[in-house]
Amino acid sequence: ISRLPNFHDPSHGKEVRREEIPVVKEFLDIFPENLPGLPPIHQVEFQIVLIPGAAPVARTPYRLAPS
Repeated sequence: ISRLPNFHDPSHGKEVRREEIPVVKEFLDIFPENLPGLPPIHQVEFQIVLIPGAAPVARTPYRLAPS
């Protein structure tokens, strides 16, 4: 929604302006009218390699600071 000034709402069959959406209307200063474009492509892409069949780690969180 923040990237499009207007979008089509199939449930109402009409085009909806971003100013008509209640949560966007409340925070219009956060949603820019136009975006400059996509972010640049980075040489290193972050990824997590998953091992097929491995069980997730099931441990309770621990406190970092002593209590």
